[in-house]
Order: sequence, then C-alpha cells, then structure tokens
Amino acid sequence: MHHHSRLAAAAAALLLVAGTGSTVPASASRSAAPSQAPATALVTNVRWGGHSSFDRLVVDIRGKVPPITVQAVQRLHYDAIGTEVPLAGKHFLEIRLSPAAAHDDNGRSVYKGPKLTRIWLPSLKGLALTGDFEGVVTLGAAFHTRPSYTTRVLHSPERFVLDIRHAPPVCGR
Repeated sequence: MHHHSRLAAAAAALLLVAGTGSTVPASASRSAAPSQAPATALVTNVRWGGHSSFDRLVVDIRGKVPPITVQAVQRLHYDAIGTEVPLAGKHFLEIRLSPAAAHDDNGRSVYKGPKLTRIWLPSLKGLALTGDFEGVVTLGAAFHTRPSYTTRVLHSPERFVLDIRHAPPVCGR
C-alpha cells in the first residue's frame, strides 16, 4: 500500500509540473527565444546550356531556394513599369521566385547574369530579368515553339533548374 501512495504522489507531482508549464502565456515563450527573420534568397546568376535532347536553364541562388512558379504567358512585361520585354519568340515562360531579391540590403545588385539576351539553342531563344521588385524576382524565357519542360531544385550550391525538351523534328513527306 505504501508503494501505491508513492506512485500517486509522483503522478500528482508530474501533473502539477505539466499544468504549471501549460499556464505560461504563448507570448512569453516566444519572446524568450531569439528572434530570427528568415534571410531573403538572393538570385545571383542565370545560365544555360544545350544538351542532346533538351536545353537547360539554371538560376543560381544564395540562401534557401524560395517557392518558384513557372507559368506560360502571352507576353513578357517588366514588373515595375509594365512595358513589354523585347524578346523574339511566340511562346514565353515567366519564372517567379518569392520571397527573393537580386540586390542586397544596400540596394546593390548581386545578380551577375544577363538582363536581356538572345540565345541560339534548339528550344531556348531568349532570356530576360523582368523584375526585382517588392521581394519578387521574375525572369522571362522565350521560345519559337510551345515549351515542354520539367523543373527541379538542386542543392550545394542552391539552384533552380528548368529543362526544356527539344521539339521533335518535323519530317516532310
């Protein structure tokens, strides 16, 4: 019987400690931890290359790769001013990274890639940095045919990869 009273006392002590911990306000536990704002991903470069069956576009990133969307658009526009991007092509992809920047905290560009360039690969025909505005970096890619692509994120170093399949050859009969 003495064993049961010890066990009951230990259980009561655990409940008392657990109950005390749960009465601490959430704001108190948050303020005790050091506050760390997540660092903004920095887009530092864009490069490309041709392979036997696909073209590859690589976006180099310093920091953690942010969420990225790739979307087909009718035309490419510069984000801040809205003017059309002068890239030759019939089909376009907009690549949007957010939250991200192509400049440091002092406003100096960290992006070393092309701002606007024509590319002579089988699928990829042009590339432009179309925005670095309010925590969003956008890039535009131009194609003569509708692009069929896959995406992935690679690490060490951090980068986003867009692989665009070459269009099958058109056979004349």
